[in-house]
Amino acid sequence: MDEIKLRKLEQPNNPLHGVKLADMLEFLVAYFGWERLGEEINIRCFNYDPSIKSSLKFLRKTPWAREKVENLYLKCTKKK
Repeated sequence: MDEIKLRKLEQPNNPLHGVKLADMLEFLVAYFGWERLGEEINIRCFNYDPSIKSSLKFLRKTPWAREKVENLYLKCTKKK
């Protein structure tokens, strides 16, 4: 059994288990674009000179912002 399937078996009730923050952010940027993402989640790193690298640095240090990204990611992936 491959590693991803094993991880999903370990935490079947956690939809974010095994999903990297970088992957979530890249998905949201592709889905919305930076401008719209900044409207959805109004934080400076999305609205002023945005980049994946600077946004990840901020999100890793700021739990409330990371939670907003995770919630938006879940909302968007449930629609698919």
